Formats: sequence, structure tokens, C-alpha cells
Amino acid sequence: MKTLNVSISDNEYKLYGIKKDKLTFSDIINIVSKALAKQKLDKSAAIAKQAGLSEMTMDEINEEIKATRKDAKDRH
Repeated sequence: MKTLNVSISDNEYKLYGIKKDKLTFSDIINIVSKALAKQKLDKSAAIAKQAGLSEMTMDEINEEIKATRKDAKDRH
């Protein structure tokens, strides 16, 4: 097994909720994946708000989904 030393700031240590000094590579992958997913979700929410999509009701969303599926089906 190989050992890799990685330095992070105290802020990053707290930000990512790291609780121990030794992590497996899988632990690091999970921490980074969760952080990236949250960043992408936040960005998507901001885009939706900017485009006025964040105010859609579930019925409106379902209608959009139905229309998109119908368009896709009609093309084939």
C-alpha cells in the first residue's frame, strides 16, 4: 500500500466535516464527490431561480415532463 500526504487548510478541514487525520482514498473520493454534487445543486438552483423555474408547481413540472416525453415519442 502506498501513502499519500495531502495538506488542507483548517477551514477546508471544517468545511468538509473531516473528523480524522487518516483517510482512505475512498473516503477522500466520497468527500470530494459530495462537495462537487452540492456545488452543482446550488448552481442549478441559482439558474432555476434566475430563469423563473424555481416557482413552478409540481403540476406544472409534471406537465412539462409529459410534454417532453410526448415530443420525444412523436419523433421516433
